[in-house]
Amino acid sequence: MPDVPTVTAPGAVGTPVRIDLDPPAVAMVWLGADRPHEVVAVPRVALAPGEALVAIELATICGSDVHTTAGRRRAPVPLVLGHEYVGRIVATGGDVRAIDGSLLFHGDRVVWSIMAGCGTCDRCRRGIPQKCRALVKYGHERLEPRWELTGGFASHVHLRRGTAMLRVSESVPAEVLAPASCGTATAWAAVERADDTTDIDDAVVLVLGAGLIGLTAAAIAADRGARVIVADPDARRRDLALRFGAAAAVDPLDPSAREAALADLGRAEIDVVIEASGSAAAVASAIDAVGVGGIVVLVGSVFPGGSLTVDPERLVRNLVTISGVHNYTPHDLHAAVRFLHARHTRYPFDELVGARMPLADVDAALELARSGDSVRVGLVP
Repeated sequence: MPDVPTVTAPGAVGTPVRIDLDPPAVAMVWLGADRPHEVVAVPRVALAPGEALVAIELATICGSDVHTTAGRRRAPVPLVLGHEYVGRIVATGGDVRAIDGSLLFHGDRVVWSIMAGCGTCDRCRRGIPQKCRALVKYGHERLEPRWELTGGFASHVHLRRGTAMLRVSESVPAEVLAPASCGTATAWAAVERADDTTDIDDAVVLVLGAGLIGLTAAAIAADRGARVIVADPDARRRDLALRFGAAAAVDPLDPSAREAALADLGRAEIDVVIEASGSAAAVASAIDAVGVGGIVVLVGSVFPGGSLTVDPERLVRNLVTISGVHNYTPHDLHAAVRFLHARHTRYPFDELVGARMPLADVDAALELARSGDSVRVGLVP
């Protein structure tokens, strides 16, 4: 259990609660491509009503963190990266509630959303809070005075009001839970979008890319009764996909492999394609692969990857749906965490974090993440 911080000035109802931290919280601050992270100490945090301070147990490095530090994604600096995490509440600014409406307390082990929304704007009311007009995203916001603990590459995170939070079991490994806040919940959202259009049960689902999102989407779809084919050029990832529920794992560079996998399944066409790699070539392949009445869910294209040509007549005549999924809703996070609680021993989610490194070694950890040797690299404060 982390040390209990000192509340130095509770203040009147509705005013911030000032928290003294001894030792101070620590954040690793990114200043731009080809520059090492710098350490920032944060000795005091002011929590507004509905906010929380969480001590991080484990953070994992997402692919978007790698793209950002490599200069492939725009990001404001200085910046505390990291948006996949699990931790423990050490202080709150008044009442803080979980997604299910229950009160959260000091000591609760939690995961939380990548974002905080207002809950009242037109987009929030339409059910797309991940596109809130006043959106705040952890690991993506410029470090500012009085809100320095903005991302997961730190000892603590200062959570804003409007952040979806969820109490999690003490028995589920941190390696399973940390990616829930990005990869797992996004995979759940992608499968849900497909299931809204085409019944996943007994459908043939092609997943392009065997990263964390692709592997998790394969497991979720297989758990719903789908026959899953995973395509990835890395033989190690293909072997891993078979352990995540895939009926077949093929090399996308082998044009005959997918047809052979379909024939082995006794099926003529693909009902659902989930594109999780972000490659423009893979997006084009996804659209070409889907059968009549099928759906293509694009989830990997979160950085500039080039444009492509689409034949609209084929889409129209074949009744094809193309849908983009970016991030997720609180419902998706809640459902994804329930799935992890129920299935983390059936699928080897804990093995996806191939290395755990000290927070101070964040630059070396990012280099390891870039190598692709591990699906995820963990950071331990």
